[in-house]
Amino acid sequence: MPRRACGRRIDLPLTFVRAERYPPLRSFGGMRTRAFLLTGAAALALAAAGCGSSSGSSGSSGSSGASTTKAQDVSPAGDIPDNQAFVAYRAPALHYSVKVPEGWSRRASAAATSFTDKLNSITLTERSASAAPSVATGKAELKQLASLAGFKGGKVSVVRRKAGAAVRVTYEARGPKDTVTGRARTRAFERYEFFHKGRVAVLTLAGAKGADNVDPWRIVTDSLRWTA
Repeated sequence: MPRRACGRRIDLPLTFVRAERYPPLRSFGGMRTRAFLLTGAAALALAAAGCGSSSGSSGSSGSSGASTTKAQDVSPAGDIPDNQAFVAYRAPALHYSVKVPEGWSRRASAAATSFTDKLNSITLTERSASAAPSVATGKAELKQLASLAGFKGGKVSVVRRKAGAAVRVTYEARGPKDTVTGRARTRAFERYEFFHKGRVAVLTLAGAKGADNVDPWRIVTDSLRWTA
């Protein structure tokens, strides 16, 4: 007798076993109903159940794999790629060198040299000083920056880098308007000040608020080397 399972025609023989070998199942009005074992139909039911289970499992696995791949391909806005290469740079007017991301746009003036890429930037400056920067001077600088649009003060602390101690000042401010959307995004700033022989090297690192650039910023600040 033909049957269908999973959309395919299956011809299964029906095997009938006489009930004389088995006790009667029920009795209706004195008449006994004989039992028949329908082995072919039972096999067909099991096959159909197996098809439904296999199909559901496969669909769930495929959906999960696609969503996982999509999540891995998308990075938060402003994150510097993990495979970003860095190159050493020294501006003629500065007395130190640092490593900066390769391929970023560079703009130099008598006062500063900056490197930019999308939402991120690195600005290098230098000034003379009779004493090393401190937490107190860092807090004073935060007050001077309060006039920036969207300013929000952060923390002032002393951190250790390969070139020695540095005063680290963090804050937030609104960046320039996007030429396409016309909106300005909030940027997170980290300002590092190193002291050496009457000079202060200032590295100002900026990126989109919420971006995870801890490792790239550590590469830059750890790479500072005094050249004079």
